[in-house]
Amino acid sequence: MIRIYRSGCAACEGVEIDVEGWTLPPDTLWIDLIEPTREEDVAIENALGLSIPTREEMNELEASSRLYRENGATYCTADILHNSEAELPTVDPVTFILTHGPLVTIRYFDPRPFTIFTDRLERAPSMCESGADMFLNLMEAIIDRASEVLSRVAAKVEGVSSHVFAGRKTVGYEHLITKLGRSQIANSRIEQSLSGLSRVFAFVALDERLEMEGEKREHLKSLGRDATSLLGHSQAVAAGINFQLSATLGLINIQQSSIFKVFSLVTVALMPPTLIGAVYGMNFEHMPELTWPLGYPMALILMVLSSAIPLMWFKRRGWF
Repeated sequence: MIRIYRSGCAACEGVEIDVEGWTLPPDTLWIDLIEPTREEDVAIENALGLSIPTREEMNELEASSRLYRENGATYCTADILHNSEAELPTVDPVTFILTHGPLVTIRYFDPRPFTIFTDRLERAPSMCESGADMFLNLMEAIIDRASEVLSRVAAKVEGVSSHVFAGRKTVGYEHLITKLGRSQIANSRIEQSLSGLSRVFAFVALDERLEMEGEKREHLKSLGRDATSLLGHSQAVAAGINFQLSATLGLINIQQSSIFKVFSLVTVALMPPTLIGAVYGMNFEHMPELTWPLGYPMALILMVLSSAIPLMWFKRRGWF
């Protein structure tokens, strides 16, 4: 599918193309390729004189495959968050091509920042006057969305912290560890996206369409600072997750140790009365206590005393 945004229009328009006869409108500011077919790729390539990367090329991780210049155009591929309302957001590549004419984007999913950006265009059609403006404002929407998702992850981590360090007996450690694990995965994907965007901003800063215009250059620098700031926040969240995970595992170990200590103390306390009971449970003929009238009470008293004395000693030592 191809959508184009033209100067002075209030919304993006989906277009049907004929590879043979289709021409690009001269006032086009943005070409958005969504899961393009090969025929659509060829039509855009013919219209702009540029090559359109395939999905396989977009998924390559080498920097030389993601950031490069070709035929006067700047190609940038970055991993963008989507499905961010779920507990585990995902990231997939989007390619941005800065040309002397319109901005070209290639994507195979529908990230929320693109919807937010098109809504802004409908409210303020004059906010973008060139492909470079389109790029900067679209990147601003992407950064804003990443900030929202990161804030939500940080809030979840803070919620787990209030349970772990609440100062009262905490239950559901398995649930807390699961939440921390999911938060860590989400945070790592946010960091992956922000790291890619930071590299894109550094690379695009050398593009003459932005380098030579002061306002656009400052806008790009601001986006780079925002990405760097969010990366620092993401790293702080990751450190908090690791600390809380270690603390949760430590509390689990303490709880288990307390349980085993109780069992150990009870076992030690019951050993002497068990021994006494075992002695008098032996059916030997010559055991003088068996004929004593007070033999049975004496055995019970010995069992109680032999159990109480170790417990009193343990308590004095502060073992429980």
